[in-house]
Amino acid sequence: MDALRLSLPGLFRWLALAASMLRDGWRRLGRLRAAAHARPAAARVGTDGCGKQDQANPLLSWKLDRKLIEFVGEDLQRPACILARPDGTLLVADARGGVMHIASDGSQRLLPPENSAGANASAYQSPYLHAGGSLPNGLVLLDNGDMLIANWGRGSIDLLTPQGALSTLHDSIDGQPIGKANFLTRDSLGHTWLSVTTCMSPWSDALIAGVLDGYIARMDGAGLHLVAGGLGGPTEMRLDASEEWLYVAESGARRISRLRVQSDGTLGEAELFGPPELDGFPGGCAFDAHGNLWVTLIMSDKLIALTPTGEVLELLDDGDPEASAALNRHVAARKLTPALMVAARGTLAPWMSSITFGGPDLCTVYLGSMMGERLPSFRSPLPGLPLAHWKWPAPSASGLSAIQST
Repeated sequence: MDALRLSLPGLFRWLALAASMLRDGWRRLGRLRAAAHARPAAARVGTDGCGKQDQANPLLSWKLDRKLIEFVGEDLQRPACILARPDGTLLVADARGGVMHIASDGSQRLLPPENSAGANASAYQSPYLHAGGSLPNGLVLLDNGDMLIANWGRGSIDLLTPQGALSTLHDSIDGQPIGKANFLTRDSLGHTWLSVTTCMSPWSDALIAGVLDGYIARMDGAGLHLVAGGLGGPTEMRLDASEEWLYVAESGARRISRLRVQSDGTLGEAELFGPPELDGFPGGCAFDAHGNLWVTLIMSDKLIALTPTGEVLELLDDGDPEASAALNRHVAARKLTPALMVAARGTLAPWMSSITFGGPDLCTVYLGSMMGERLPSFRSPLPGLPLAHWKWPAPSASGLSAIQST
């Protein structure tokens, strides 16, 4: 009996270790499945050669030819973020309080249409720095066709149905207002994260002062839970192919960071990826199938890519050279002003804020912006990394319940 008693603590430790190994094993299996989904199949090779397998990184010898840029959409308002679907549909954040549905034939429909008749007209006159009213930003598609919206203007997470019904899910965390809700992303296991750029208003004050009050929260049925803080203006976030790391554009700190994803959806410590300071404020980001992270630089209005080793490649420069130079000088001297920020912009996608891969072969790139009225698009030499919704065969009834259970 004494020997049995002495062995019980060891048995409990062994059981705990076995349970931990089992959880990690399931997590690794999920990552392997996600990586398998991310690998471009031979059928995905486009007629222009996009997706052709080659050990070399295609971006090392590629730069975007402006003459090949086309435009999608018209009369859009603050199309800051874009979500693409396999059928060619685009879902675009719109400053009128909803999401613009752009069909593959180019037809447009605003969801919810009942909010489009001037409800946000006054707020739209100054949505860039003051950002009042309802300003949808980051979008996540659920498997029943509903969308989650990070509402930058109201500081909330909203739910929008395909029929146009809009409701607020969360507007606080730990009893405090959320702040500037920027972007949402979701992995193949159903974990959902929100980036909050700052809790200061106007948000430009945090950018000018270099305040690191941004954070990332995880969403589940019990609400929002802080999983990473002290970030410099986090905007868009993307998971790598294995879903092992969450990469974050820290706009205010002008850098890219990454955080390791734990088995329970929490995040490890942030670590630098790429140079300590980029030549602009990173806004949007998206992975391609080779592992390059494409990044938009707001105000400088450049499109760059960080290779898997962190090397910076410039793919497009649409910025105003003089305005960009003045912007960077004042950033270095910590004398940035709202006037300088507004003056710095390009012509293709003014305040280039987002990037998305779409099209049936994931080889068409779309650029979002905060001041544009249409979406520049072009063909990439290699496909993008599919997001979690890309493999869904058809809408199901799980939707919100799937998030609440994770």
